[in-house]
Amino acid sequence: SARGHTPYDMISAAATQRAVSAVAPRVRRAVQHRAAPTHIPAPHRGLSRSSVVAKASEDDIMEQLMAMLGGGKKGAMVDEDKALPGRQQAMKVTNKHYVLGNPIQEPFPDNLETCVFATGCFWGTEKMFWRVPGVYSTSVGYCAGYTQNPTYEEVCSGQTGHTEAVQVAWDPTVISFADLLSMHWTCHDPTQGMRQGNDAGTQYRSGIYCSTKAQLELAKKSAEVYGAALKAAGRDRDITSEINGPGDNCVYYFAEDYHQQYLAKPGARPYCSAQPTGVPVPEDFLKENGAKLSASYWKKYGPRPGCTIQVSNEPVPVEEALNA
Repeated sequence: SARGHTPYDMISAAATQRAVSAVAPRVRRAVQHRAAPTHIPAPHRGLSRSSVVAKASEDDIMEQLMAMLGGGKKGAMVDEDKALPGRQQAMKVTNKHYVLGNPIQEPFPDNLETCVFATGCFWGTEKMFWRVPGVYSTSVGYCAGYTQNPTYEEVCSGQTGHTEAVQVAWDPTVISFADLLSMHWTCHDPTQGMRQGNDAGTQYRSGIYCSTKAQLELAKKSAEVYGAALKAAGRDRDITSEINGPGDNCVYYFAEDYHQQYLAKPGARPYCSAQPTGVPVPEDFLKENGAKLSASYWKKYGPRPGCTIQVSNEPVPVEEALNA
């Protein structure tokens, strides 16, 4: 192939089969989505130290094996020339939002604006945004990578360069971009680099992928303001969120149909690894940039430290939001 020699060229078929057999259980867990926390919760500290060490050793071996097979390290972005090739066929999804009832695929009505946000696991991210009044539609997908039309398993391998993301379409006469930036910054910890909580890997990195230059300018400004707010609150780490667009490798690919509006569907696993800081976006910045939601709204309906998803699936009514 044009890529030249791959790691597979250097190991025998038998070794490859053994590697695949060893990796299979972990891949199955990945398909079921999130792994269990790596720390031992207090109620389970009766586990022996040897069992914990064995688990850690197993993880180290698996990571080395995945690196040998092309999987790489969790925190390192794949080089473009080493990314998986993907495919031309686009992902088939149901073009109707499970909660809002509107289309999730473009073209949207001309009066709407769109932007793509990434805050870790896209299940919870999407729910946070579809509840905002004035949001017309949301969907989950993969953004800012190299592989064309990737699958979930491919993204989880770290070999596509994508991050899990949510495309939001909204009516700017009802809600402003500044309001959505406020949701972005407060529904996760944007200083964690290639992870969010228990979810580690390049696919969990934070990002804002803009569709206009005006969005890009305001997004960058908001990062400076929120970064200062975090420092003022005693948080020393810098914001690591990517802020790109329009263009700039911001192509958005839909995720599989079963991921769309996942948390609203029957039988959904209420998983959330987001780690909101509890630090609000400064109100003066929001007012200066046309925000329509007040500080009272964010206190009542905004994300809080701990799990962000134990709220109604229904969007907050516009009148109720504006009167908060």
